Amino acid sequence: MSKNWFITGTSAGFGRVLTERLLARGDRVFATIRRDGALDDLCVRHGERLVVLKLDMTDAAAVAATIDATFARAGRIDAIVSNAGYGLFGAAEEVSDTQLERQLATNLTGAIRLIKSALPHLRRQGGGRIVQLSSEGGQIAYPAFSLYHASKWGIEGFIEAVAQEVASFGIDFVLVEPGPTGTQFGMNLDLGRPLPCYDATPAGDMWRALKENTFDLRGDLQRSVDAMLPFLDMANPPLRLPLGSLAFEHIRAALRERLVALEALEAVARAADKLP
Repeated sequence: MSKNWFITGTSAGFGRVLTERLLARGDRVFATIRRDGALDDLCVRHGERLVVLKLDMTDAAAVAATIDATFARAGRIDAIVSNAGYGLFGAAEEVSDTQLERQLATNLTGAIRLIKSALPHLRRQGGGRIVQLSSEGGQIAYPAFSLYHASKWGIEGFIEAVAQEVASFGIDFVLVEPGPTGTQFGMNLDLGRPLPCYDATPAGDMWRALKENTFDLRGDLQRSVDAMLPFLDMANPPLRLPLGSLAFEHIRAALRERLVALEALEAVARAADKLP
C-alpha cells in the first residue's frame, strides 16, 4: 500500500534523494523547498503524486499553516520527515549573534515547531511516524561546529522526551544520524569570521581542512538513503539510526569514553544523596 509523506528541505541532499526514492516506488510526497524550480523535473515525471510547497523553517506561522493545509489536503500523512537544515562553521566567538539565531531557528526551533504542529494531526488519525534527520553531530562534537552541534544535540534531547510523551498515541520517532557524507552540506556552510587567536587551535585546524577540502566524506548519499528506507518502513524501528562507518565508529567511541568517565564518578555521585 502506498504511503503519504511530508518532507522538508527537498531541494538537494538527503531530502531530494529520499523524495526520488519514494516517488519511484509509488508513494505520494508533499515536499517543501525554499528555491523555486528545484523539483520541476520530478513534477513532470510524477505528476500529482508530488506536491511541492514553499516553506521557510524560520517562519513559525508558515510552518504551522503548511502542516495544517497538508493534512487537510491529504487526509492522512503516514510520516513526517524533518530534514531541512544547514551547518554553521566557526568557533563560538567567531560567529555572530545573527548567525547563531538563524542556525537555531532553522535546525532546532524550526524542527520543534514542525513536530509540535504535526502531533495533533497524528493523534487524531491514530498514529504516524516522525523522522528527524540529525547527524553523528547529535552525539559527538567537532571544534568549529559548536552552534551546529547545539542544534543537533538539542533536537535529539527534545525527541527523546517527546517520544515518551506520545508513544501511547501510536506515534513513534526515528533519529537518522549520518556521518560525513558527499552532499552539498559543505558548499552551503554559513561561515563565521576567523580570528587569528584560534589559528593554532583545533578550530584553526578545522578552518584549514575546510579551505583545503580534506574532510573524509566517506558516506555515499545514494547508499545512505537506500540504507534508511527499510528502517523507515519497519513496524518498530530503533530510535536512532547511524549511517556510515565513520558515524558508527565515532558514536561508539564517544559513548564508550563517556561511560568510562561516568563510572569513575559513581562514588562521588552517590555521595550527593540524602543520608538514610
